[in-house]
Amino acid sequence: MVFYFTGTGNSLYIAEKIEKKPISIPQIMRGTEREFAADSIGIVCPIYGHEVPSMVREFMREVSFHTDYFYMILTYGNRHGGAAELAKQLCETCGIDVSYINVVLMVDNWLPAFDMNEQTKLDKKVDEQMAVILEDLQNRRKAISPVTQADREAHQQFLAGMSQMPADAWQHLIRMTDACVGCGICTKVCPSDSIRLENGKAVHIPGRCQTCLACVHACPYKAIGLTVPEKNPQARYRNDHISLGDIIAANGKNGER
Repeated sequence: MVFYFTGTGNSLYIAEKIEKKPISIPQIMRGTEREFAADSIGIVCPIYGHEVPSMVREFMREVSFHTDYFYMILTYGNRHGGAAELAKQLCETCGIDVSYINVVLMVDNWLPAFDMNEQTKLDKKVDEQMAVILEDLQNRRKAISPVTQADREAHQQFLAGMSQMPADAWQHLIRMTDACVGCGICTKVCPSDSIRLENGKAVHIPGRCQTCLACVHACPYKAIGLTVPEKNPQARYRNDHISLGDIIAANGKNGER
């Protein structure tokens, strides 16, 4: 049993390498089921600011897992900042006995810092990384990905920077422009229902935004931008192995493609 959270398809791609039909965390959070049992249970998700998305944290706090082998696979694009160690601490606070946590370096879709045209040219050897992880999972290896002091310091630097910003700064990162034609794709790829159509235009609703940037990357008209500068406003990304329909099925209200 594999649960996943995805914005642009990276974590879904990894989850599908582990299990053919992984389970969407946003869809679970819209329902009422909160207890799961399986021989092994895993979570695959990206890290934002070196930690798992807030919805994944909420999921882990609310759900009861009954398994002998619980694991987490965390996708990241530049530096993980000790994500495995932070995830282990999260598991402990949630009362989860975690056996294995590993990280996978992939395309970084954080638009303020990276040009997607440049990122997609890089070979981050995802399949090679996954070959090791799949063997570990098959053998039920117990291990937490190593974390260095430099990783911990990177996270502390990030937290120091965040402390200088308003607490809800990330809730106001998305910017809708006049180029919006009201196609509604952004509402279908948003995992937290933070976008709605009003008078034929998309409107972003702060409060539960996961800052996954799914809406920004998926908009076919590039009508959604950010309130901070982007490296390349004309470049957008979706994992090559994942379709727009897959993202909609993962995050849309009805789970429809």
